[in-house]
Amino acid sequence: MIFTPGTILGSFLVDIERKPDARGYFSRVFCAEEFARQGLPGHLPQASISRNIRAGTVRGMHFQWPPSHEAKLVRCERGSVLDVIVDLRPDSVTYLQKMSVELTMDAANMLYMPAGVAHGFQTLVDDTVVHYQMSDVFAPALADGLPWHDPAFGIKWPLPISVIADRDRDYPAFDRAAHERRYRAALAAG
Repeated sequence: MIFTPGTILGSFLVDIERKPDARGYFSRVFCAEEFARQGLPGHLPQASISRNIRAGTVRGMHFQWPPSHEAKLVRCERGSVLDVIVDLRPDSVTYLQKMSVELTMDAANMLYMPAGVAHGFQTLVDDTVVHYQMSDVFAPALADGLPWHDPAFGIKWPLPISVIADRDRDYPAFDRAAHERRYRAALAAG
């Protein structure tokens, strides 16, 4: 695997190295030792998959409040997505910055995002499958999100929105002062 630092502090673009032969190719998509050499967690105790039927589907922008340490490693197993992260860590040098990358099965690329960032994606083609590995078990009480179209972040989705969950559509607008108060309180309590 080839690790390239992303524009959000602690994020990495991870390119999969293919070993082709007459059958096709073989690739490693996770290795605890390689992740440890980058200072990343080598223990990813939960994995999830999402199948998305229609191009233009948006999932996100989701995050977990502290004390969760939910970092994610995301890859597209079929199709393609525009994957977006927003840094929500008030003490980070990239606080409130966003980063986007196209993940595709053909490119064999992944995005590692540290804990404390919001994550979402839009499918670019029909019948897209996205695989996630997480460094912490999902905690419903700590789950939250940002509006996918919040002007505070100016995310440019490439397609009209075709499908979005009510929950993702109805998150309240980002309030920086309220976010920072809750984040610091959660850190102090955790």
